[in-house]
Amino acid sequence: MDWYEDEVRGLEAALRDRPPPPAAVAFYGSSSIRLWDTLAADFPGHAVVNLGFGGSTLAACAHFFARLVPPCRPRAVVLYAGDNDLGDGRSPDDVVAALRSVLDRFGSALPAARLALLAIKPSPARWHLQPRIEETNRRFAAELALRPATRFVDVHAPMLADGRPRPALYAPDGLHLSPAGYRVWADIVGRTEWIFARS
Repeated sequence: MDWYEDEVRGLEAALRDRPPPPAAVAFYGSSSIRLWDTLAADFPGHAVVNLGFGGSTLAACAHFFARLVPPCRPRAVVLYAGDNDLGDGRSPDDVVAALRSVLDRFGSALPAARLALLAIKPSPARWHLQPRIEETNRRFAAELALRPATRFVDVHAPMLADGRPRPALYAPDGLHLSPAGYRVWADIVGRTEWIFARS
């Protein structure tokens, strides 16, 4: 996990310098979260904090969870990770096991909070992994159905047209999101009112 250490330390320093207000919504995960630089504008009226770190896997999210998420005292966590795990060659079994590690840490550290897991997105650059992505998403949804205070949020299906990724939703690398892609995510997350509920 040393590869992530500098970026995680940078996040820790930013949190010390500018602590988020209590009961913020923490967005945690890979570069798809880190690059979401319109979070505050996308969710006006809600305190949000961006805890994304580039290239992170679900295993890394589990490893660094205690250092980054509980200190923010969030009322909710929006988690996105998993496609880097699959891109690195891990199996759906491995990815689901890593998710369970994150959920176990979440439940222990933040028993009064809620967690929304965003589905692994389809992408042109990783279209060869689409069967594994779909299997992993099905298993994510089944796992969260068993966990209190968690929900699976499907951002996957709306990013497809005629069974293929919608090109306008992606950056030129075919992996990360374009501004239009983030607008789709913001709309879906914003309509999931449970995430932002005060009680």
